[in-house]
Amino acid sequence: MRIVSLLPGATETLFALGLGGSVVGVTHECDHPASARSVSRVTKSNLALDDLDSGAIEVAVGAAAAAGRDLYGIDFEAVRALEPDLVIAQDVCAVCAIPAGQVESGLPGIRVLRQHPHSFEDVLAGIGEIAIECGADPNPLLDELRGRVRQVVANAARRGRRRGVFLEWLDPPYRAGHWTPDLLRLAGIDDPIARAGIPSVPTTWNDVAEARPELLILAPCGFSQARAAEETARVEDSIRAVGARKVAVFDGSAYFNRPGPRLVDSVELLDELAGHP
Repeated sequence: MRIVSLLPGATETLFALGLGGSVVGVTHECDHPASARSVSRVTKSNLALDDLDSGAIEVAVGAAAAAGRDLYGIDFEAVRALEPDLVIAQDVCAVCAIPAGQVESGLPGIRVLRQHPHSFEDVLAGIGEIAIECGADPNPLLDELRGRVRQVVANAARRGRRRGVFLEWLDPPYRAGHWTPDLLRLAGIDDPIARAGIPSVPTTWNDVAEARPELLILAPCGFSQARAAEETARVEDSIRAVGARKVAVFDGSAYFNRPGPRLVDSVELLDELAGHP
């Protein structure tokens, strides 16, 4: 089977299922595992964002959306040349990855599997859906992931719950949405401003401070650890005003943001964070 993955989380899922050898095309953002980086890239960003801070990115993306411009480009000719049996796309977020509708309109006659997870259970179900669609057994991977989550839940039950706020963007701050509130809950962290199962939306630093978090967790969407640290330093005064006892900065690109197996790594990171005073 020949597969083109247009969602980084799906790429990670395919490799975790042992299907990496069937992946013939990926996005410009697919960087895990390392072997995925050698697969043909068939997408690009239509916006030059690498040198912008999070506030400027917010403005640029908003302007593009308002003008009806696609944030990402697909080389449809390159995809067709790869002769895929299956293309995997998503309906979750038009900002984070190429929308499935854009994919289907340019690839008539090619099977497109739509991934649209909004909760952690949806993500696990999506892993199973990809496996079955590609003729693989999902159970070994899913059993391993669920076993690790059960250990986190047991750890949280022993130590009790902690109060925290998770932010998916920093300028402006975006509260946790989609599956991230599920991860927080599993790790024993109560986030009063998070909203499970719906997109992350902007809030204010005043609202973050009023939530009185003991833990302030920062994982800007799509940012590496180094870039997240840079953005954290840029809004240092706002962070300090929140008054959290502990501030943790994570690689949002590697963890939390992508609906795939590394969400379990993410909940383990939260478990470790919550387990230390």
